[in-house]
Amino acid sequence: MHKLKAFWNIVRHLSGDDAYERYLQHYATHHQDELPLSKKAFFKQWQDEKWQGIKRCC
Repeated sequence: MHKLKAFWNIVRHLSGDDAYERYLQHYATHHQDELPLSKKAFFKQWQDEKWQGIKRCC
């Protein structure tokens, strides 16, 4: 069971599924005096940054 959980954590990390959880951990450590983004706002910003500047050739 432990190996399955470890595998699942790797899959979540590689897919970005745990991105908001990691963001909250970072925020708690480095930005205690500020409010973090909501989950919805975080993913909106993440998607905007991911696709910003993409140019299609066709």
